[in-house]
Amino acid sequence: MHRPKRFRALCAALACACSAAVSWAADTFDTSAGNLIAVLRQTPGANQQEDALQPFGKVRASLPDGREVEIEASWFQYLGDIHVRLVFDSEREVMTASPDDLQRLQLDPQQAMAKAVENLRRRYGTPVAKPWSGGLMQVEGSSYDLNSSYFLDRDFWVGQAREHPDGLVVSVPARGGLVFAPAGDQAAVTSLRFSTVALYTGNRRSRISSALYLFKDGHWSVYEAPQQLP
Repeated sequence: MHRPKRFRALCAALACACSAAVSWAADTFDTSAGNLIAVLRQTPGANQQEDALQPFGKVRASLPDGREVEIEASWFQYLGDIHVRLVFDSEREVMTASPDDLQRLQLDPQQAMAKAVENLRRRYGTPVAKPWSGGLMQVEGSSYDLNSSYFLDRDFWVGQAREHPDGLVVSVPARGGLVFAPAGDQAAVTSLRFSTVALYTGNRRSRISSALYLFKDGHWSVYEAPQQLP
């Protein structure tokens, strides 16, 4: 089957991530359930309409030394062009969790994600929504690069949406950026649309998604599809 270049590039990145993880000694990372967290990354060209954990499955990729390998990690397409990576955390690095790790920890993907969010809150704090410009709200924890991971904290979004029956429009353009507006405030949504483009194009190395997402009635959906931006 022919694979798009962007998909092949993602597979190569997966191979590098996994091979790097293997190079670490077994005792370098704490691979217990209490050290599992989730990070968001982009899948260029994807646009999954509803939130669901769809495993990447096994892929073949070329390592830098030319070897062909078949690899599998706990990566899941999630929503729009966002995918979730389950990883073990340390002070300076993360190590990709494998399906075997989840089996060892007796966690299915949904349970693993719930545990990852619990660990995120415990280690990096409960997310806080702070007023931003243009009627927008910015979500923050104690680790800038993990602000985007609070996109997965459903309890947080349920709490924020209680006063907004039309739901919340949410943007996660970069690892350190997570911004939202009430869906019923069209001026704020317009501001969010322009802010998303600026944050996404200004963070080439850490960009996640150019899309807008709707959180309503406890569920996520795509509000505006990802854009093809430079």
